[in-house]
Amino acid sequence: MTSRRIGTRQEWLAASATLLEREKQLTRMGDELARQRRELPWVPLDKQYTLRTEDGTRTLAELFEGRSQLVVYHFMFGPGYQGGCPACSSTADSFDGVLAHLEARDVTMICVSRAPIERLLAYRERMGWSFTWASSHDSDFNVDYGVSAAGSMIRDPAVPRPEASEIALLKLLHERPAVRENLPLVTTQNASATGTDLDGYFSEGHGVSTFARESGTVYHCYSSYARGTEFLMGYYAILDRAPKGRDEGDQPMSWLRRHHEYHNQ
Repeated sequence: MTSRRIGTRQEWLAASATLLEREKQLTRMGDELARQRRELPWVPLDKQYTLRTEDGTRTLAELFEGRSQLVVYHFMFGPGYQGGCPACSSTADSFDGVLAHLEARDVTMICVSRAPIERLLAYRERMGWSFTWASSHDSDFNVDYGVSAAGSMIRDPAVPRPEASEIALLKLLHERPAVRENLPLVTTQNASATGTDLDGYFSEGHGVSTFARESGTVYHCYSSYARGTEFLMGYYAILDRAPKGRDEGDQPMSWLRRHHEYHNQ
């Protein structure tokens, strides 16, 4: 016997109509947020970033591939990682399928990580992907966009920078060591899966940033981190509409694996 509420078709239709009104409100709110996102001021880049790709060294401007808009997914794969973050990997599984559609709208989408390019390309082949992946290993791009710990790099504290939740948590781990005892299970799982420890894992962060190019100038337009990147995780949108939802209990994302690793559970 199911523990779910059972009703008649008439009861379902009434409840569904009420829900539909709220879903429409959410859709309209999303449209308005998208408009406000587009209205953010553009910030001209004050330096030229040089990244490494499978085709050699490229500037950020060159990575637009002749288009006027660039979307960067900040993929957690640091120099000390032996493999990419499983959560980022699950997100990236959907990228190849949307690239043609984005390019048709004058948008180039790539991934950027701080691991050496040779390691990124080997992992990309292992995962069966083909999207452009650039290494910022010899650049301060990741630090400037808040997805890598600064380490020995000197940063001007007077200049405000965005910051991924992982980088903020790394600072908290050092300031309040007791926090380590109450971290979600997924953090230790992902650290182990990337071949590092918690400090090494949280030295990198995930996020998404967008850039525009006009008259030879590159502008930073938008960045989002943590659950602000969830729109890229298409499986969650599907699970949210499945009868049992995400069904994650009190350990969100702890079930996530790389796509070829589920049979090992």
